[in-house]
Amino acid sequence: MEQDFLKHLFQQEFTKMVAVISKRFGLQHIEIAEDIVSETFLLATESWGTKGIPVNPAAWLYTVAKQKALSYFRRNKIFEDKVIPAINRQQDLSDPPGDLSFSQQNIKDSQLQMLFAICTPAIASEAQIGLALRILCGFGIDEIAEAFLSNKETINKRLFRAKEKLRTEKVELVLPTENEIPKRLDNVLHIIYLLFSEGYYSKTQNQILRKDLCIEALRLGVMLTEYLKTNLPKTNALIALMCFHSSRFEARQSNESEFVLYEEQDENLWDQQLISQGVHFLKLSAGGEELSTYHLEAKIAYCHCTKKDTPEKWEEILQLYNQLLTINYSPAAALNRTFALYKANGAEIALKEAEKLKLENSHFYFVLLGELYRKTDKKKAGICFEKSLAMAKTPQEQLLIRQKINQLYQ
Repeated sequence: MEQDFLKHLFQQEFTKMVAVISKRFGLQHIEIAEDIVSETFLLATESWGTKGIPVNPAAWLYTVAKQKALSYFRRNKIFEDKVIPAINRQQDLSDPPGDLSFSQQNIKDSQLQMLFAICTPAIASEAQIGLALRILCGFGIDEIAEAFLSNKETINKRLFRAKEKLRTEKVELVLPTENEIPKRLDNVLHIIYLLFSEGYYSKTQNQILRKDLCIEALRLGVMLTEYLKTNLPKTNALIALMCFHSSRFEARQSNESEFVLYEEQDENLWDQQLISQGVHFLKLSAGGEELSTYHLEAKIAYCHCTKKDTPEKWEEILQLYNQLLTINYSPAAALNRTFALYKANGAEIALKEAEKLKLENSHFYFVLLGELYRKTDKKKAGICFEKSLAMAKTPQEQLLIRQKINQLYQ
């Protein structure tokens, strides 16, 4: 039995099964749901290794997980004493209290409800991302630890505290009311965006893990479009943004595992199908009156989907950054806006703006200053690059800065 097949199946079905079981018996039993599903996969590994993989592996897993879940709750009297009364209060009597449905519709509903439950404001963003990776994406503790450049013990403690918060806050696996959805959706989109960023701007050297993080973030975004109340323009704008960025994934790293700057990327390695998907979702995002940060960032990312380097292109990017900074200021956006100003109007004008920022805690700031000083004052450029090198934390960033220093004196 192929290990890759089982791993893919686990990641795909784990999230569905945990969501359905948690929905049925309550989010306070989420750890029990995880254990039941893990035991189901362990049994599958043992059984399929000798008997072969069944015709419908997912159906086999659902059947075994259902039996294990019902057996557990009956055996511990939670089912009779606590769960049935709660289910009877919350659900129609025509729905048998002992039933555990793994229908496609119930799986979709359960996963969507789980997404909103995990993204509750009661839990810190970092813990929400960890829970999302575990419960919604099926990543193992080792993979989550690697993604956060942490260790298993720290991640386990973080996840335990987050699950305790779900219990103490009595978070339920239900969709927010129609009036609450727009506000709650903002936090859900933010977590998906952070999850994507963990992959796209990740410091880990594991290329497969980085790509998987981005794919899972895209999957969660698309899942939101399958429900009318969450299929909003800003949802589609975020998906477009992720598609445009993901299209350049293969071109961002060389065979020697070195990071490749945008200007040096091979355009032939860009995924044109993902770019087309991005355009599709960007068009869908045009409806409505709200202009979100995702709209503006998606349009900026789209501008970068062509390597043409003209003042007109950079002027458009500059204006988009001007809009972005008025609705959501961030130091990173201010730096990017200054770079766009440099490309559109030259180093002299951009340098005046850059010096006003005074972002001296950011090594990216000194990289930008080094670029702006490069042609007019090589000494100052070198000082800025050296400062940046001293502050850079990852080997990839340090290598890029050393290359800039070497090019400066060639």
